[in-house]
Amino acid sequence: MYSDYAYLIVGLPVLAFVLCIFLGWRLPNGGGIITVLATFAGFIISCGIFREIYPAGIVHQSQHWFAVFNVGILVDPLALVMLLMVTFVCTLIHTYALGYMNGDPGAARYFAEAGLFTAAMLGLVYSDNLLQLFIFWELVGLCSYLLIGFWYRKPSAAAAAKKAFLTTRVGDVLFLAGIILLYNNLASLNIALKPGEYLLQFPVIYAHIAQIPPWQLTLIALGILGGAVGKSGQFPLHVWLPDAMEGPTTVSAMIHAATMVTAGVYLVARMFPLFYAAPHGLTAVAAVGAFTALFAASMGLAAFDIKRVLAFSTVSQLGFMMAGLGAGAAVGTMAVGVSIFHLIGHSFFKALLFLCAGSVIHAVSTNDMREMGGIGKYMKWTMYTMLIGSLSLAGFPFFTGFFSKDEIIVIAYEYGVMINFLPYIFLILAAVLTAIYTFRMWFSVFTGTARSDYKKHESPWIMLGPLVILAVFAFGFGIVSQGSFYSYLDTNFEHYDINFNELAIIGSHPTKEVELAGQPPTEEYVSEVGEKPPAEAEAEPAEPWYIQILPIIVALGGILIAALFYYYRRFDPSQVSGDKDPIRWMLVKGYYQHEILTGWFAETVVYGVALICNTIDIKLVDGWLNWLSAWVLGFGGNLRKVQTGVVQNYVAALVLGVVVLLIVIKLGMEVGL
Repeated sequence: MYSDYAYLIVGLPVLAFVLCIFLGWRLPNGGGIITVLATFAGFIISCGIFREIYPAGIVHQSQHWFAVFNVGILVDPLALVMLLMVTFVCTLIHTYALGYMNGDPGAARYFAEAGLFTAAMLGLVYSDNLLQLFIFWELVGLCSYLLIGFWYRKPSAAAAAKKAFLTTRVGDVLFLAGIILLYNNLASLNIALKPGEYLLQFPVIYAHIAQIPPWQLTLIALGILGGAVGKSGQFPLHVWLPDAMEGPTTVSAMIHAATMVTAGVYLVARMFPLFYAAPHGLTAVAAVGAFTALFAASMGLAAFDIKRVLAFSTVSQLGFMMAGLGAGAAVGTMAVGVSIFHLIGHSFFKALLFLCAGSVIHAVSTNDMREMGGIGKYMKWTMYTMLIGSLSLAGFPFFTGFFSKDEIIVIAYEYGVMINFLPYIFLILAAVLTAIYTFRMWFSVFTGTARSDYKKHESPWIMLGPLVILAVFAFGFGIVSQGSFYSYLDTNFEHYDINFNELAIIGSHPTKEVELAGQPPTEEYVSEVGEKPPAEAEAEPAEPWYIQILPIIVALGGILIAALFYYYRRFDPSQVSGDKDPIRWMLVKGYYQHEILTGWFAETVVYGVALICNTIDIKLVDGWLNWLSAWVLGFGGNLRKVQTGVVQNYVAALVLGVVVLLIVIKLGMEVGL
């Protein structure tokens, strides 16, 4: 029954957008309660669908659009867990916004745009084809532009919105190129589509991946990865994400926890069979993710804006998710469950951390941690809920982050054993830095003495309620659901016609698992990969004990280092890194990315190329056309002089022509022509 109303999961937030944009200014809080109820209704419908199809069913509804394309809804295990997360977390964020945006003159516009943002992400998640997904993908980008620049009268907010929009467009162009290339390859196969099948539907793509040339698969995978890199803030297209903090804190929470940045990870997970078949496809994903995880974590060490610390944390954690998917080159489809589990867990504790940061900013009216200190005395609920989120982010034992992030580190070790250890080393280092900067933030904000004259009050319960609920999930979601979550996600690709053994041969994966997605190994696979079937193979040994406990040591060690510097004050941070330390300034300046991209690349390379192109256009292209037109005009002007309008001149010309003609005929007859 609930599956019949799946369209309302997107439809209701769109309706909330229309009502808020036209009527919200007449309603309390800008009509925010409409957006809250619409998103919550989507959560109820998602829960109903989960109850109907769990553990072995899917929902697939499709309608013809034009040519070989369709619009449709696909709710499989991967889409369903995302629908549940997005609707649940966004409901809490919208509820929190009722208090946070209270009194803002643009509240109606905010809740309208927030409703559309939610609808776009939900539509992206349950699209059953790549073209429809791309349309919602672009709508997500538009909404992020509107919400990041919500306070558009601030020059910094307007600049941040433009930066986000233009940076992600680079990735979107690559994504579109990947879609076009995939379409061309599928169209060239002359597939006999059955009734209800369309060319870019995910089931159709999955069934015909093996027929696409491997080098084409790699190009398609790199194009799709480019889109994911832009949306999920991976290096080198991550530069927009820290600046996105210019919007309201609730916008930051939505972007970083439940909507936009998770879209890139979801896209790679959705297209995992293609990446698996593409030679070097997953290797590129692992490399980009692991490097971004360490790169962003290092910048989080030097940031002073509480929201920017969390922004760098988001970039880093998205790197963990990407690296987890890349590890699928070694562990197979298990990587999808591990990565998405971290995505879901991260949505809880990152939304919690951002909303706690908003609660602090709401009370002290500053983002600068150097002006805080001792706030825990007056904001007990905020302090303890943020402590839970911080422990989960750091990977403290038995918290959600411990079960999700550390599993990624473990499969990265397996990737290292079989392919390359560099991603594993990067992730271990990133995990250490994560624990340090997370508790640097917590100790700096809530402990010690006040470093400025700020308001001393706790936030209202309309804001604290969502914090408490998210804190419960940030603590208990991992320990309660890890096993069943992995089991459920592992069945995702069993619903489609995919032979992972065949794809492993195409992708040249040195995988230990021969039997993927419940399929027996083919003789070709055994002969090429050299693996024995599970019945004949010896049981694989578990990871060494020190590999299993290393993430715990890393988390505890990072927290201890932060405590020694920022709580016990046994060491002075200035003794380790002074104001003139070039490494510190490099981190504060974000490795001088802005200077490189703006001062060198944009103003030198791009502007220089533009000047050269402009010169070629004016001097060569326009110059040649101008010369040709001038010659034609001159020739016409000279020819026009013959047309005098005097009849005697025309008669004389006629007689002269006849005489010349007669002379020519006479000469021709004499020479025998």
